[in-house]
Amino acid sequence: MYRVERILCPTDFSEGSLQALSAASDIATKFGAELSVIHVLPILAAVPTDPNFIFEVHQRQDLLYEDMEKRLSEMTRESKGKGIQGRVFVEHGDAADEIVRVVEEQRIDLIVIATFGKTGWRRLAFGSVTEKIVRLASCPVLVVRGIEERIRAEEAA
Repeated sequence: MYRVERILCPTDFSEGSLQALSAASDIATKFGAELSVIHVLPILAAVPTDPNFIFEVHQRQDLLYEDMEKRLSEMTRESKGKGIQGRVFVEHGDAADEIVRVVEEQRIDLIVIATFGKTGWRRLAFGSVTEKIVRLASCPVLVVRGIEERIRAEEAA
């Protein structure tokens, strides 16, 4: 039987990723699994776009890292209250690549991630982190369709 002991839920703090976290929390409860949450910060440009900007790039990265770690800890507070153990990860770089790297390093058994089902030019223009993770991850990936996509599908029907 396939055992789920470690779950990873990537988040961008969108409504869809909060829904994925809720689903991941339910699964973690049922399996008695650890639930970790990850957010990947993009690499910041070395030259700020705001001429009044006074921080160095590494200072901005440090401030963003601290803020994201705090937000992730707040997001997981409810899960920890239910007795679900886990960690928070804040990484820098390409979101899909960093998530896949953490999956390998932490020996994650299941990824629970949101998607918004972009198609056509939007998918080509913006890429799909979820699609890349599905292709590259060494473990199963549960894709939770975002509520915005469900509403559009219901309206089209």
